[in-house]
Amino acid sequence: MSGHGTPIPMQSRAGSPLTGTALIPGDKSVSHRALILGALSIGETRITGLLEGEDILDTAKAMAAFGADVKRLGDGEWLVHGVGVGGFGEPEDVIDCGNAGTGVRLIMGAMATSPISATFTGDASLRSRPMGRITDPLVLFGAHAYGRTKGRLPLTLVGAQSPHGVRYTSPHPSAQIKSAVLLAGLNAAGDTVLIEKAKTRDHTERMLRGFGADIETVKTHAGYEITLKGQPELKALDIAVPRDPSSAAFPVCAALIVEGSDILLPNIGLNPTRAGLFSTLVDMGADISFENRREEGGEPVADLRVKYSELKGIEVPPERAPSMIDEYPILSVVAAFASGKTVMRGIKELRVKECDRIDAMARGLEAMGVTIEEGEDYLIVHGQSGDVKGGGVAKTFIDHRIAMSFLCMGLATREPVSVDDGAAIATSFPIFQDLMQGLGADIT
Repeated sequence: MSGHGTPIPMQSRAGSPLTGTALIPGDKSVSHRALILGALSIGETRITGLLEGEDILDTAKAMAAFGADVKRLGDGEWLVHGVGVGGFGEPEDVIDCGNAGTGVRLIMGAMATSPISATFTGDASLRSRPMGRITDPLVLFGAHAYGRTKGRLPLTLVGAQSPHGVRYTSPHPSAQIKSAVLLAGLNAAGDTVLIEKAKTRDHTERMLRGFGADIETVKTHAGYEITLKGQPELKALDIAVPRDPSSAAFPVCAALIVEGSDILLPNIGLNPTRAGLFSTLVDMGADISFENRREEGGEPVADLRVKYSELKGIEVPPERAPSMIDEYPILSVVAAFASGKTVMRGIKELRVKECDRIDAMARGLEAMGVTIEEGEDYLIVHGQSGDVKGGGVAKTFIDHRIAMSFLCMGLATREPVSVDDGAAIATSFPIFQDLMQGLGADIT
């Protein structure tokens, strides 16, 4: 499957229970950061378990374009010989980040404080997404951004000549904004301080510490204040990428709604800034056990055993949103099978993802016979106690998570569920169809 080519219509239907072991690919967020920080370090960074979806491969190509030596040694095993902080060279061609919103935003941050220029583009979905929220703080370092209206791609970023650290309060609960500012701060003189009102995923901070950066987080009356000392020498290290909890969400949720299911998912990342979905599912009555808890590569992990469950609707705590922002599409599918209504508030960030995910899920759920209510920052799903009609076609808007969510839905509906295009699934979870079929899912 390709996120850049011909649409691929797909369909799923109810069948046998899901059983067996699901070996989820490496964490997408950690994979992006491992390649970027490996390129900014001195020495050779060896990465194992790297996700090899199109988004990550585009980031690997970008790091090579900026001068790092990036090699694939084997399945999920990569070697990055870095150029050091401030060592990026000017790329000879446009940097095409495909569908990777995280990739392009973090890469822009990483290069914004080097005295070079680069032009960024992507696929139709990425070119429609706002970049001003990233370039606004980068301009404070002395960079200049020239893009289309609202800062959309294609966009040329001219790096700062003599960057100094900045103090910036993020207006949105976004790990991408935070990470772009911190990566820019690496090559800036003095301290860079990023303040976020709500705690977002902290993979960047954890990995920066691992590479040797001086970074600390303090909770204050204003929120979480992160201080990074500029111009460190990052030293290469070995990184074992945990398995992606956002990808794990799909077989986990499918098993919860398909009667008789019982699956095991080994080595799933349980970073507390990413594990909100699992807490929410447990609150809804999900039978999920967390076995063999441990830490790998600075990240907490566990083996998840998941069994079919009769679920109840709940009001999801709004403060939990940053820790599960990518999982609301599949949660809304689960909510359709629960008894009672599930209320999801504080989720307006979903409107600026690969597509407007609130609208996409609302329209898709309606097409499957589910009653919903929606607003600018909320979605309410009226559960149908396990009896969902299905039978419709969901528009995916080149969004991998919308496609996978509705394909999981069709495994438990009375009638098959179709999606107009499953091509974008390859950007984050290229083995999705094979993995689900291996568990017994009927997806074609």
